[in-house]
Amino acid sequence: MPSIMPEGALARFRVLDLSQVRAGPTCVKQLADFGADVIKVEPAESTGRPDTMTGERDGHDFQNLHRNKRSVTLNLKHPKGLELFLGLVKTADVVVENFRPDVKDRLGIDYASLSKVNPRIILGSISGFGQDGPYRDRPGFDQIAQGMSGLMSVTGPVDGEPMRAGAAVCDMAAGLFCALGILTALLEREQSGRGQWVQSSLLHAGIALMDFQAARYLIDGEVPRSVGNDHPTGMPTSTYPTSDGYVNIGASGEAMWLTLCEALDCSELIRDERFASNALRSKHRVALNALLAEAFRKGSKAHWIEKLNRAGVPCGPIYRVDEVFADPQVQHGQIAEAVKHQTRGEIRLIAQAASLSRTPARIARPIALRGEDNQAVLGELGLSPQAIEALKSDAVL
Repeated sequence: MPSIMPEGALARFRVLDLSQVRAGPTCVKQLADFGADVIKVEPAESTGRPDTMTGERDGHDFQNLHRNKRSVTLNLKHPKGLELFLGLVKTADVVVENFRPDVKDRLGIDYASLSKVNPRIILGSISGFGQDGPYRDRPGFDQIAQGMSGLMSVTGPVDGEPMRAGAAVCDMAAGLFCALGILTALLEREQSGRGQWVQSSLLHAGIALMDFQAARYLIDGEVPRSVGNDHPTGMPTSTYPTSDGYVNIGASGEAMWLTLCEALDCSELIRDERFASNALRSKHRVALNALLAEAFRKGSKAHWIEKLNRAGVPCGPIYRVDEVFADPQVQHGQIAEAVKHQTRGEIRLIAQAASLSRTPARIARPIALRGEDNQAVLGELGLSPQAIEALKSDAVL
C-alpha cells in the first residue's frame, strides 16, 4: 500500500526523508502524522556512512521521531543508488534534509539538481546557521543555538549563570518552522505549479523564539536579562512557595492583580504605592514577591490552585514528567497515544499538538525496521524482486 494512512489529510503527498538527529525528523513527523507517505531513506549497510538509528532504533527517542514512515536503504554515493533516489524524486512532492549545507551539493541532491528532475519538488533544508553566510559550514547543535540566539541569557536565576532550556527548543522550533514553510510551499504550488526551496536554521528559530524579548531590544533598545521564574515585564507572574510545594501564578493585568489580592486576603497590597501599576510591580518585584510568598505559604498547593482558578486567576502546579501524564486533562486529551511495536509491545508516544476535527493526525505505525519497505517502494518504481536483490548484492541497498 503506497501510504500508511490513505485517509490522512496529507495522504496525497509523498515525502522523501533524508533527515537525521532531531530538527529534521521533527519537521517530517508533522507531515507523517497527518498521513503523508513518508519514505525514510537510510544509508545502505556497506556505505560506511553512520546510521543515526543503529543501536537505538527501538529506543524512546527514535520511536518518537520516526513513527509513521516507510524505510528504504540506498547508497547515495553509488551511481545506481543516486539514480534510484532521483527516480523516487520524480514521484515525490517533498524532500527533507538537514545535512551540513555542502553535503547535498557533493551528493548531487541540491535544489537545482532535484528541480531539474521534478520542477514541482519542494526541498526542505534545515541547518545550524543557514545555507550561506560566514557560519554556513559550522556544525549545528541545539545548545549552541540556544546560546547564540539569546535564549540562555534570559533563562536562569537573577544574576546567575546562563542556562539552557530543559528541552531541545531550537531543534524543535527549526523543524516546526520548516514544516510550516513546506506546507505553505505546497499551497502556493497549487497556483504556480512549481516547487521551491524551503530553509530554516537552529539559529533563526532560536531568535524567533525570543519573540517579545528580541522585540524589546530591536524597538526600544532594551537588553533583556534573566529574572528567574518572574515574567520579564508583567508582575506578578512567577513561582511562589506554598505550605507543601510551589505553584505558578499569572496575574499581571490590573484586573487580575486586584482579584489575586482579594483571593489572598492581601488588600493592603492594593493600597501600596510601590505596586500601583504593572510597571511599578515589575520595578519592585523583589519586595512584591517576598510579600506574596508570605501569603502563599499559609495554604497548600491544592488549596491555592482550586481557589485561584475559581476566581479566574491563572494558576497551576509545577509537574514532574510522570505527574504530567497522570493529570486528568492530559489523559482526557489523549496526549499520550498508544501504538503496537514489533518487539516492545504496546508503547505510548507523544501525539500531535494540533487537533483537526475531521482529518486528525494519528500514530499508525512505530518506527519501521531498517529497509523494511525496500521491496514495496522500489517495486512501485517498476523494479522486480530479482532486480532489487541484485542491487543489494551490488551494495546499492
